[in-house]
Amino acid sequence: MATILMPLPSRDFDPTETAVPWRVLSGRGHRIVFATPDGTAGAADERMVTGAGLGVFARVLRADRNGRSAWAAMAESREFRRPIAWAEIETERFDALLLPGGHAKGMIPYLESALLQQSVTACFAAGIPVGAICHGVLLAARARTASGRSVLHGRRTTALLRRQELLAWTLTRLQLGDYYRTYPVPVEDEVTAALARAADFDPGPLPIGRDTPERPSGFTVTDGNYVSARWPGDAHGFALVLAGLLERSGTGRPTRPEGITG
Repeated sequence: MATILMPLPSRDFDPTETAVPWRVLSGRGHRIVFATPDGTAGAADERMVTGAGLGVFARVLRADRNGRSAWAAMAESREFRRPIAWAEIETERFDALLLPGGHAKGMIPYLESALLQQSVTACFAAGIPVGAICHGVLLAARARTASGRSVLHGRRTTALLRRQELLAWTLTRLQLGDYYRTYPVPVEDEVTAALARAADFDPGPLPIGRDTPERPSGFTVTDGNYVSARWPGDAHGFALVLAGLLERSGTGRPTRPEGITG
């Protein structure tokens, strides 16, 4: 069984990108330790749960049935309700790091935290499995080594695509303003700028439908012990690839039957 660190902001993290990996990895016998700024349970982006304000696009943009179900279960779990504080993170205690995303403004303290960036750098330096999805890749891109380069410099990755970010923003900006634009610069552009070469960013196939427990076909990019994914629609495949990295590293042999549970 592996112990996996999942840092979160106080609010606005994506319910699917947190809860689906939690469900998949917990179902395989792994332990998730959540960390929030002050050690109190965080709150997912409510709009992604309910679809409020998304109008006719709610069915497409909000969390699907699988994401909402996983979030409801995770929100009631003992580990989620009893996180540690960011300042209490000791990276040597963990076998893996999982960086979820989210786009609403409550994500900014997480994405800009010097403490979390230092933790990310330490985890990459230790060589333990690291998974990042959507805006979580942005946090990884901002983490720097002693050379001043991103920990992703020299690695292949994916992240939230520019076209995904701008499409969601275009569809909702009249009602929600810049809700879908966490920063003026798209995630893909900032992440690509941190890489050794632009070709190291892999956009993957056109993202259309979301993957499911029965069809965990989400697109991921694996480079050594690092795996990345683009959006909530990749979450099941992303979680399974991270589980595979844990098993190959020797810390993640399943203690329950193979497959997704819950």
